[in-house]
Amino acid sequence: MAAVVGAVVLLGSGCDDPAPAKADKPAVAAPTPATSPPPVMPDLVGQKFTDAEAAVKKQVTTPVEARSAYTDVTLAGDRAQWTVCFQTPAAQSPLPPSTAVELTLVAPGTACPAKAGAALQPSKSPAVSSPPKPATSPPATDGSSSGGGSSTGSSGGGSTGGGSSSVSFKSCAEARAAGAAPMRRGEPGYSRSLDRDNDGIACDK
Repeated sequence: MAAVVGAVVLLGSGCDDPAPAKADKPAVAAPTPATSPPPVMPDLVGQKFTDAEAAVKKQVTTPVEARSAYTDVTLAGDRAQWTVCFQTPAAQSPLPPSTAVELTLVAPGTACPAKAGAALQPSKSPAVSSPPKPATSPPATDGSSSGGGSSTGSSGGGSTGGGSSSVSFKSCAEARAAGAAPMRRGEPGYSRSLDRDNDGIACDK
């Protein structure tokens, strides 16, 4: 009987359940490093050149170019206090380290132009004026009028000096006697009655 009990004990000890398996713990993900935003061009308009240059050099490796905003103003060697009027690239533009940056400046106390490349002083070239018109001279008076030249019949025959148009001859014989013949049209003593062939010469025949 004792042997039977011992066998039962042995069988009972062999039927014990194995220890339960431990549950797997969830894997913890490694923290992702924060991504910094890409650099952008700061707004430098209105700043002094020395401050603007320092701000840009923090982000780019290339030299900062400076130029005068006015074509007739030379950029000074010491431009630390000059003011930024325009910038390239524009503010908030992507700014890789190799970007070429250009700042357009004006001297202290000078206002910025409306656009880069303007002239500070207006042109002093004289305005082109039209040439003056020549003065209009009065028409020349014909000196051969009836009251002008001397009379060819001033001697004898009742003629008066000075070639007055009042000189007249009744006939060619009278004109010849006065030494006035022949007489052309317009000359003292000429009349159509003495110019028989109407050729403009009286007492020519």
